[in-house]
Amino acid sequence: MLVQAILKNKPPGFVSVTPDLPVGGVVDVLAQKGIGAVLVVENGELVGILSERDIVRSLSRRAAQTLELTAADLMTPNPITATPETTTEQAMEIMTERHFRHLPIVENGRLTGLVSIGDVVKARIDQSQHEVETLRVYVAGNV
Repeated sequence: MLVQAILKNKPPGFVSVTPDLPVGGVVDVLAQKGIGAVLVVENGELVGILSERDIVRSLSRRAAQTLELTAADLMTPNPITATPETTTEQAMEIMTERHFRHLPIVENGRLTGLVSIGDVVKARIDQSQHEVETLRVYVAGNV
């Protein structure tokens, strides 16, 4: 299964912020949208990704000063990306090896979406369940 299939089953678009948005504003966006990460976009270009983990790490080091910082101060710049043609297995491998939960999707240099580890795991489970059911029907002779 390809990442493009995951994107087709998600609402279109992605949540992004500008690099100059204060971290307090980023926290508001994460809470309002019920998400764990935002893409940091400047002039239509992906420049970084900022997750709730990044914010928590900063809070543990800098406490309240964190809220005075900007998205650019805490983001991971130039994040690793995938394409719609990336397989779910490849996406899962990238995310597991690099220890992150969100993977921006870029097609022909244009940011097109974001998949989470939850999206990828759900797709793999759905695919496995479909394969099991197909085998069950085949073995039962109901082809």
